[in-house]
Amino acid sequence: VEVEARSLPMELSEKGGVQNNGFVQNEDFEDKETATSSQEEMPKTCGVDVDLVAVEETVLKPYAGMPKEVLLQFSSQACYRVTREILFWLVIAGSVVLVCATIAIIALSPKCLDWWQASPIYQIYPRSFKDSNKDGNGDLKGIQEKLDHITYLNIKTIWITSFFKSPLKDLGYGAEDFYDIDPIFGSMTDFENLIAAIHDKGLKVIMDLIPNHTSDKHRWFQLSRNRTGKYTDYYIWQDCRQAGDSVIPPNNWVSVFGNSSWQFDDVRKQCYFHQFGKEQPDLNFRNPAVQQEIRDIIKFWLGKGVDGFSFGTVKFLLEATHLRDEPPVNKSQNGVIITAYSQLYHDYTTTQVGLHDIIRSFRHTMNEFSREPGRYRFMGSDDDEKEDIEATMMYYGTTFIQEADFPFNFNLINMKDLSGNSIFEAVNSWMKNMPAGKWPNWAVGSPNTARISTRIGKEYINVMNMLLLTLPGTPVTYYGEEIGMENIASENVSEEHVSCDPVVATLPEKSPMQWDGEVNAGFTEGNSSWLPVNSDYRSVNVEIQSTWSNSTLSLYRALTLLRNNELPMNRGWMCHVWNDSNVFVYVRELDGLDRVFMMVLNFGQESTTDLQAIAPHLPSEAVIRLSTHFSNAGKVVNTKLIKTEMGEGLVLEYKTAKPFHTMEVFQGKCFVAEKACYSKALNLLYMNC
Repeated sequence: VEVEARSLPMELSEKGGVQNNGFVQNEDFEDKETATSSQEEMPKTCGVDVDLVAVEETVLKPYAGMPKEVLLQFSSQACYRVTREILFWLVIAGSVVLVCATIAIIALSPKCLDWWQASPIYQIYPRSFKDSNKDGNGDLKGIQEKLDHITYLNIKTIWITSFFKSPLKDLGYGAEDFYDIDPIFGSMTDFENLIAAIHDKGLKVIMDLIPNHTSDKHRWFQLSRNRTGKYTDYYIWQDCRQAGDSVIPPNNWVSVFGNSSWQFDDVRKQCYFHQFGKEQPDLNFRNPAVQQEIRDIIKFWLGKGVDGFSFGTVKFLLEATHLRDEPPVNKSQNGVIITAYSQLYHDYTTTQVGLHDIIRSFRHTMNEFSREPGRYRFMGSDDDEKEDIEATMMYYGTTFIQEADFPFNFNLINMKDLSGNSIFEAVNSWMKNMPAGKWPNWAVGSPNTARISTRIGKEYINVMNMLLLTLPGTPVTYYGEEIGMENIASENVSEEHVSCDPVVATLPEKSPMQWDGEVNAGFTEGNSSWLPVNSDYRSVNVEIQSTWSNSTLSLYRALTLLRNNELPMNRGWMCHVWNDSNVFVYVRELDGLDRVFMMVLNFGQESTTDLQAIAPHLPSEAVIRLSTHFSNAGKVVNTKLIKTEMGEGLVLEYKTAKPFHTMEVFQGKCFVAEKACYSKALNLLYMNC
């Protein structure tokens, strides 16, 4: 019977048929199957007339699991080849574009702000922060207990002042052992636990190091006074002349605390030099072994996990070797015994040639620990040159040779009076003299300066914090300034504390932190604290101010949030707009952003300012983003008539297409440290504006 192949199905044997052997992997197994089946009885079949061309067309259509031989038959066909080539070149082109875009973004993107630039710094005097063991003294465990307060303030960097083992004659700044913790603050284990807790919270920690001198109880000094080996010249020794029962020093040099800076030692029978108290002999930094000792100390603490150092009193590291008398300020005093530090020009005992070589060696040592990504080690220098701003700027280093990341800036502390003009002078002095590309910083309080509320009045605490947190650069807040703490009264300092003498004057600003309204302000659960708590602690404390929307603490937090979240605030231009005896006005703006923040800060009496007369391009209205009077936030003000009360501060926000820094009239009045531009289309920062 003949059957048409195109219309009837082929009759196949029960074991025969068309098989797809595309997945057969073992040819031996296939051969064995064939041999076996050939011996079996062949099934009966019927003859079929098959159209072979039709069968071939059916079999050779693409199907899943095709073997390589079948696949290659289709790859040469034009429709598949063209598609494949198009896809290939699209992938290549896309990859090239992606690589080029990545390179361009990296090349054009500004350097990210480092951790010491991105966050305010919170300075802690550890003995007064929090007591954990009821002995009345703050300690390292107490700091660890209160780390949540630091994060609550939106701050990520802590600066802990000196806690080395010390006789505490100078409140801890003359170390007896640079490798140990004073027992009053805890143990090395406590310190290691504190470092771990700080880093666990994503915070950084800076510590003080005063390399200029040690305590006279230090092992080095005891060996030096006995002329033991290499330690003989670790300090500065000179012969003194005897005149009866008195000792005549080698020259007229005077210590910072007054009287001669030379002290006779009965053991060595020579005078040793001290720039500060007689219990704090100066190290001899012209001895390379002394420099190496300090570098070893730096390595030790960096190895413990410290993220940076503030090097204090570094301008005193070297003295002139000729030992000539320093010139008196009043020339008529020649030949007269001088006892006050201010009576001499200190040409031979500060900032000597070679000083910056030593500081650079400290920087080099710290750089050895900065190679790990994300672990840059910060270096600050804590030396107040006051009138000599150029000498201060030298601590930044040069374009090619780095020293400190920044010298700490005390311009806002050193002002003799408070006004809009004096604030402008303090800000402008730093910004105009700062080397190009360097990073500014600001402080309004410190352990050695009266608190803001005491120094200039409590009505100015909020506006000073607003200034601090809206200027370009890194703000430094001394503990307690975020709640407006005041100095304790000097008469509250007991006779025990007076024994510390020449530094007793700095004790009132070191009173215990005021945490709550309980006994001892929550500083200690003991019966007393090492210094008395300020009597205003029931209304000035962290606990109560955290519940008030219009408190100093709430404003401080709002300002740190504004600084952290708004690009113009943390890395934009700062342009000075206006100042007079009452107000200081400036803006923060960023290339590419039409949103501008203008600060109108009153440091005098009630005032009305016509900003449109100063800058006609200003919009007629602006919104109050933040105010020292919280109820004013969100209100709209007329820029032609801005009223501010004594101590009032406003952060105004407006939009403009004409930023101040692009106007010729404001050239020389605008500053930027880390220049960046914003692309609204790509939502990223770039450098080449």
